[in-house]
Amino acid sequence: MEKEKILFNWIEDTYGTPEELAKVLDLGVEMLFYLEEDTFDKREVQQVVSALRGIVVVLR
Repeated sequence: MEKEKILFNWIEDTYGTPEELAKVLDLGVEMLFYLEEDTFDKREVQQVVSALRGIVVVLR
């Protein structure tokens, strides 16, 4: 239960809503299929990496 609260607080502090995080993660899934040079902006890729890293930190 504690990890759930931490995760929710992180989502709220970082993305505002779970829906916003879902948008970033959805973009990340698409990136994995089409990641080639000049396909996505560097900042977009960094946002997805940050989202994934944040989730991993909380889940550990």
